[in-house]
Amino acid sequence: MYSIRRLCKMVGVHSSGYYAWCISPESPRTKENKRLLGHIKQSWLESGAVYGYRKVYDDLQELGEQCGINRVHRLMRAEGIRSQTGYAKRKWKRGGAPSVIAPNHLQREFDVAEPNKVWVTDITYLRTYEGWLYLAVVLDLFSRQVIGWSMSSRIDRDLAMNALLMAVWRRQPTDEVMVHSDQGSQFSSYDWRDFLTSHGLVQSMSRRGNCHDNAVAESFFQLLKRGRIRRKIYSTRDEARQDVFDYIEMFYNPKRRHGFNERLSPIEFEKRHFLRLRSV
Repeated sequence: MYSIRRLCKMVGVHSSGYYAWCISPESPRTKENKRLLGHIKQSWLESGAVYGYRKVYDDLQELGEQCGINRVHRLMRAEGIRSQTGYAKRKWKRGGAPSVIAPNHLQREFDVAEPNKVWVTDITYLRTYEGWLYLAVVLDLFSRQVIGWSMSSRIDRDLAMNALLMAVWRRQPTDEVMVHSDQGSQFSSYDWRDFLTSHGLVQSMSRRGNCHDNAVAESFFQLLKRGRIRRKIYSTRDEARQDVFDYIEMFYNPKRRHGFNERLSPIEFEKRHFLRLRSV
């Protein structure tokens, strides 16, 4: 049977190095990678398992971690941690009939320089064992923040009105605001149009059957379904309501990093905008 010294000599390793390895078999780099991986997993899980390495890297920078983005990428790839990919692209036609109710004032100009200039709104649905739960949202195009939302078991004008009412109550705009939607019946009703007029809101509508005219609202619903409710059926509507509330108010608005917002959350992006205005 070979001694330790003889084995070390055969493989070209000094015996003192072998004994040091026995005492501390992991290198400082390996230990640091394990510690860093703990922060990476926490960031990824808090995002609903949707963040890729770039947004995780931003979270680590906010924690004060001194590491490169490529290192984060390597650690996530080795651990099998990856971002959620989207659904298949929807089929669409380039055209579509314009609305007779209101013209398409927005014209896909999604880059807005100030808050409370353009809001977009839309409706989607969630499955529960009690039946469908419908969700209406209103987003400010400046920061992509959800400023109004409403949920109901019925897809009617009250669903859309309540979301818009929340947006007006939260923002209390003093200047004219454009509100863009599709041509759904909820957004064509007399109550909806009267509400817009009485609150200084200008109506804009997508072309019929063209989801890309309202791409920002569609994108939010993709994020919601991909990051929180994918392949999920809630037991009750109340359970779904609570989960959607948690996603919007506890994660998406205050925490979720958005590529359009310089990888800042919607609330943080607006906060920095107003700080810049005060400093001028």
